[in-house]
Amino acid sequence: MKDENLFNALIELADDHSILCHRLGEWCGHAPILEEDLALTNMALDLIGTARNLYTYAAEIEGRGRSEDDLAYLRNERQFRNLLMVERPNGDFAHTMLRQLFFAAFMEPYWQAALESRDETLRGIAGKAVKEMGYHIRHAGEWVIRLGDGTEESAQRMQAAMEALHIYVDELFHSSPAAEAAALAGLLPERGALRTAWLENITPILAEARLELPEAPNPQIGGRAGLHGEDLGHILCEMQYLQRSHPGATW
Repeated sequence: MKDENLFNALIELADDHSILCHRLGEWCGHAPILEEDLALTNMALDLIGTARNLYTYAAEIEGRGRSEDDLAYLRNERQFRNLLMVERPNGDFAHTMLRQLFFAAFMEPYWQAALESRDETLRGIAGKAVKEMGYHIRHAGEWVIRLGDGTEESAQRMQAAMEALHIYVDELFHSSPAAEAAALAGLLPERGALRTAWLENITPILAEARLELPEAPNPQIGGRAGLHGEDLGHILCEMQYLQRSHPGATW
């Protein structure tokens, strides 16, 4: 393997995008309006595109002949390294939009910083992803404001989403040993250094939505160590069903 730390750091990022893509895809045909059905599907496509690029590059670094499909479909839940936030159930529309805002508000400055990576391939991935995350912030942010500053019921639902999700925010800024090593090597950004940029992205949106980010005395972390709730297992049952049932199947 060329660089085990970079391989593991790429898997973490790819898993984040792949699992969140699956969650957004669950809205297809169920969104509140047709336009939003298309928007959510397009955002899911952005995420899977980034995940594919990351898995493909990780497989190249590993050098063991595995493909992006092998990495996505032939690992069990303890081998996935995604953030706990992205595997959380969709809940209602307010919950989904706030989760997307939290994630995109972090990944936009992350990919912006990755444009300075010493790795040419990562700079290329970042160049595309940073533009997509900018759109995700705008889209999710508009809905967070509309619902948070809307009717009594919509405001209550958005507040409930905040109470459910804020405990997963701190994990955005935690680096695994592999991510720390990749950051020290100048390959990927240092996650903890991006908290200020994340706050700059979300603070004006939350202010307009009449929301406040609560303190989280007991933040939920563990996804990077493969410690997940049962929700991820249910996702993988759906996501990996075809490949597990018919190994090597092609169209």
